[in-house]
Amino acid sequence: MQFVILGLLMMRPMSLYDLHAQFSAGPSLFYSASFGSIHRALRQLVAQGMVTVDDAPDSARGRKLHTPTPAGVDAWRQWMHEPIGGSNAETAMLAKVYLLGLLDDGDERRSAVAVLKASVTEELSALRAVAADLDATDIPEEYAGVFRYQRATLDYGLRSHELALAWLDDLV
Repeated sequence: MQFVILGLLMMRPMSLYDLHAQFSAGPSLFYSASFGSIHRALRQLVAQGMVTVDDAPDSARGRKLHTPTPAGVDAWRQWMHEPIGGSNAETAMLAKVYLLGLLDDGDERRSAVAVLKASVTEELSALRAVAADLDATDIPEEYAGVFRYQRATLDYGLRSHELALAWLDDLV
């Protein structure tokens, strides 16, 4: 979540309330973030020196604006070029694509997409190996009904990875 917040703050300085509204308007389609989780992440970013907090010049109520530091922008750029994987790979991919326009130029964007494609390709290859092993396994008749639906979940993973690769190709 911290890197999504850094990316959003790169568009303009925002208060906690602005960030919550921004999440509701976009990243909430792929990333669930409560007011409290955004607040905790902001505090961590400030403590890490990746975000500064200043009083909003036009606020009589003490509204605080958060702005990424150069270190925060550098950390965000590094994250944009890191491989994805694990249980949150799809969410990370969507977050990175959502923020892709913040990278400076076409070459940097293509590089970030290439890293995403490599990660998805690696995961797809691993899923295909699992599928090949499963399909070569003799399933006892009494478990055939159970296996059918378990195999269907693997098919979903295969198809979603294939779709992600085609989608990423369209971005380039």
